[in-house]
Amino acid sequence: MGASVAGFVERPGQRRLAGEVARTLGEGGVLVAEAGTGTGKTFAYAVPALLFPGRVVISTGTRTLQDQLFHRDLPRCRDALGVPSTIALLKGRSNYLCRFRLYRAVDEGLFPDPDTADALQEAAAWAATTRSGDLAEAPGTVARVAGRITTSPDGCLGQLCPSFDGCFFFEARRRAYAADVVVVNHHLLLSDWAVKDSGYGAVLPPADAFILDEAHQLPEAARAFFGRSVSARALRDVARDTRSADRREAGDVPDLPPALGALEEAVDALRRTLGGTKGSAERRAAWTAAGGAAEVALRASADALAWVEAVLEPMAVRGAELEGCHRRVTALVRDLDAFAEPPAADTLHWFETRGAGFTLYATPLEVGEGLSRRMSREAPAWVLTSATLTVDGSFAPFLQRFGLEAPRTLAIESPFDYPEQALLYVPQGMPPPNTPGYDAAVLEAAVPVLEAAPGGAFFLFTSHRALKAAAEALARRLDRPLLVQGQAGQKQLLDRFVEAGDAVLLGAASFWEGVDVRGAALSTVIIDRLPFASPGDPVTAARMEAAERAGRSSFADVSLPEAVLALKQGAGRLIRDEWDRGVLMIADPRLLSRGYGQAFRRSLPPMPLIRTIEEVAGFWRDGPSFCE
Repeated sequence: MGASVAGFVERPGQRRLAGEVARTLGEGGVLVAEAGTGTGKTFAYAVPALLFPGRVVISTGTRTLQDQLFHRDLPRCRDALGVPSTIALLKGRSNYLCRFRLYRAVDEGLFPDPDTADALQEAAAWAATTRSGDLAEAPGTVARVAGRITTSPDGCLGQLCPSFDGCFFFEARRRAYAADVVVVNHHLLLSDWAVKDSGYGAVLPPADAFILDEAHQLPEAARAFFGRSVSARALRDVARDTRSADRREAGDVPDLPPALGALEEAVDALRRTLGGTKGSAERRAAWTAAGGAAEVALRASADALAWVEAVLEPMAVRGAELEGCHRRVTALVRDLDAFAEPPAADTLHWFETRGAGFTLYATPLEVGEGLSRRMSREAPAWVLTSATLTVDGSFAPFLQRFGLEAPRTLAIESPFDYPEQALLYVPQGMPPPNTPGYDAAVLEAAVPVLEAAPGGAFFLFTSHRALKAAAEALARRLDRPLLVQGQAGQKQLLDRFVEAGDAVLLGAASFWEGVDVRGAALSTVIIDRLPFASPGDPVTAARMEAAERAGRSSFADVSLPEAVLALKQGAGRLIRDEWDRGVLMIADPRLLSRGYGQAFRRSLPPMPLIRTIEEVAGFWRDGPSFCE
């Protein structure tokens, strides 16, 4: 392949990984493979997948990697190999334009503001030209009306839809069923399993083998799909859509309008009991912390929803839209009733608020058994890979989260020369992270590092509160472009970051992984704290309590492994090819002062440790510059 793919560099680790992937696809079983940054793992599994005689489903943790595989990596490998393998891309319904909902939105003309009207008109113009209907390819303004021009599995009318023949999702699904290699993401994979469990068929085609990239993300995503959730948005949307369907297909049932009004009032009342109103701070807490008023409001919402269901049941035969709304309401009744009951011993009921919305969750605390059971049922061959699967050299924490007992494991180190290409800077004199002046001390230590850097920097935070405070302070102190998560979409921010060449980008969770910036545009990564999950997070707290009840250590078995993996992801943003050079600053003194800091240190690439800003400046002054 080296002679056929421009820029291809043969790497022994890549060849070894490809061999093990090919062996697993051919013989069956489970391979768990950590491939350090620069191994070239996508090519290492793309080649065996394209040569495999059966169907392979490749699932990714992010849509960014999903698009990269379909549009770039897999076609390049297929062309180099000269094989006739067909490749298909499939995303969830909400990623595709729904012509039916678009036309309904335009016809109704209920636009809250001129910008929404303009965005819908632009969506209509794009609908006339797009071949895929994938919103990732739509003009940027279309994103603001995505909720009005897409649908969900519950809201989809299927073959009863008047626009079914031109449905982008079902056309993508037809291509997937005819393809040799199908590229999906973890959310769609898990949705497929959930649909199968409910007895409604399948979303994905049957496969002979599965390759899960960014596999470290799957257990956390699985909690949502193995549990239940009900959101204020889902309840309000079904009320709105039912009212709209009633106008078109019925309009003569006097009980429906008051039933819908009662549901909307009950949802608003439930939101008020959960703390604050629109514009208030976000809140995440166990349901037991919600209080008696919330219990009463929840019961009132369930009763109001049941009233809507009872009114809709005889109306459902009068039209496809009313039938779809009845189906959605019935599912919501089931989920809301389940939430109103006491949870099972291994399940947590909790809630989250954001602005005028809320979501109620019933979340399983452990998903390993469910994941391993579904894997054995779906296909004989599985490859699970990521750049971050081991903690202090051990796969054990990951295998426990996945419920895997004796898979083949493979760890391939990064081919990059970290001792020459990078430094790890831990500033001296930093206060403990739990002291009031810590965030200010981080900024004071970070500014000289940013000023010394010849290129751009990622400043990564473990909380949005710290990010916001840093953004306000740095806006007054830095004489270079400052980009802040939330100001624009991730892709737009990254494009601006690369174009500027010397920008500082402040990011939280979504920028810790799946972001690839090479060269001098990213020469520094600063991490404010070791990324332990907040003990106030309800799911984390419940999992830690469950670990202690089972005789395990909540810190060693839950908190520490997940924090180490998160730090490895953040640190992995720094060196992306053999020409990169950079400084990783970790401000948290616990990296060196606490015994568990050694687990973090040993899990990071072998970068020389420095303690002074003078050494940072010397690295840039005395060392070789970036190679172009």
